[in-house]
Amino acid sequence: MKPIEFKQQTIVLQKPSSMSDEECSPLAIHQTENGECISCWTATLKERIKFLFTGRIWLWVVSGRAQPPVYVGIETPFKEKHS
Repeated sequence: MKPIEFKQQTIVLQKPSSMSDEECSPLAIHQTENGECISCWTATLKERIKFLFTGRIWLWVVSGRAQPPVYVGIETPFKEKHS
């Protein structure tokens, strides 16, 4: 899976200087007033097929000593404007 840009993004977070380009890449996010950071990811065809059969997604979070609250979902958190 890889992060992708999206129209609601408000900032692009850069990788920590201690990590290589192979370990981490920039992350486009939408930052809310509540301090939530929302990103959008895409999967390769191979990843999609594997998910279809396993139904599993693994979430890795690099943080301090505790796991911050996180959410993984397939529904957009943004309300689309209808013309």
